Amino acid sequence: MKQHRIPVNKVTIVTYPDEFAKREIQELARTAGYTVEAVVTQKQVIKSEYGVGVGKAEELQTMVRENGSTTIIVDERLTSSQAYKLSKKTLVDVVDRERLILDIFAQRAHTPEAKLQVQLANLQYEMPRARDSVRYSVKGERAGFSGMGETAVDIKFRDLKRQKVLINQKLAKARLQRTLHRTERRKLSMPFVSLAGYTSSGKTALFNRLASESKEESPKLFTTLTTTTRAVSLSDSGKKVMLSDTVGFVSRLPTYMVESFKSTLEELSYADLVLLLIDVSEEIESIRIKLECCKDILNQLEVSPNKILFALNKIDLLKEAAWEQIEENGLFDGLPYVKISALRGDGLRQLKNRVIEQTSRVEK
Repeated sequence: MKQHRIPVNKVTIVTYPDEFAKREIQELARTAGYTVEAVVTQKQVIKSEYGVGVGKAEELQTMVRENGSTTIIVDERLTSSQAYKLSKKTLVDVVDRERLILDIFAQRAHTPEAKLQVQLANLQYEMPRARDSVRYSVKGERAGFSGMGETAVDIKFRDLKRQKVLINQKLAKARLQRTLHRTERRKLSMPFVSLAGYTSSGKTALFNRLASESKEESPKLFTTLTTTTRAVSLSDSGKKVMLSDTVGFVSRLPTYMVESFKSTLEELSYADLVLLLIDVSEEIESIRIKLECCKDILNQLEVSPNKILFALNKIDLLKEAAWEQIEENGLFDGLPYVKISALRGDGLRQLKNRVIEQTSRVEK
């Protein structure tokens, strides 16, 4: 009996030489379903007509032929012209960082609202590239070819704008529904607490433990793209809060993607308290980068720093010397935090007490 083999999407990655960049882009690639064959680095990824240096383009041409890669991922934002020329030279598909993240979002979007948000982000990605994409598909076009003096570019742009209007209208309805739900929940006189954090920091694991839920947990990035809210009891006295899990953050996330997911992320803006999860089991530089990324995105969403409580997660994987190094670097100096393990349960009693304390101030 003949066995059908699942096709393997082999990929060669071009990224920056620092360890964080190399590690993250490989995680993103694997989450999207690629098998990483090679990682090459360049100090300045965006340059020349190929988006990489001419010499690097030659190197990639040879490399993909030898390792069987069907795709090149460039860990930066490429113009459609750069992607097209690099693809033409290497004879394989070229995907930039933003396209890769959008592809993962598309795979992870299961609810109607999440799918709409991904569609909107896709449109925002495509609109600046519309001119080039049409130019490469309609060679030698002249004004008037499409009738009434319209070019294919005009038609493409108008179609994208129309789609954007329709999606925004549907998302406005979803946002209104979300607002009504918030209003109803407010009548229950329970504080709102939202979980936030870098993707794969353990938000869903903590949500499951606090809410006695069984949402999907995965080491892959962006497991959660939709908001789930539950009433959660925090103490024997019956003190309850409304707890929400939200989409994870990632470094160098373009503003338009944050905007596209605003109907989901705005739960953070309305929360009385934001529990910001930070994976402290990683290297110091990774913790620093992810911490700054999370703070920047929360700032974009106009979340007050006074409403943030830092949950330093995965302490079960942390050696004492590593925590001493974190303290020496002063990463969390002056910030309110609780050390926890969402997986093992360490520190959860202290975390609940801090949440009760901070949300009690809100109620007063």
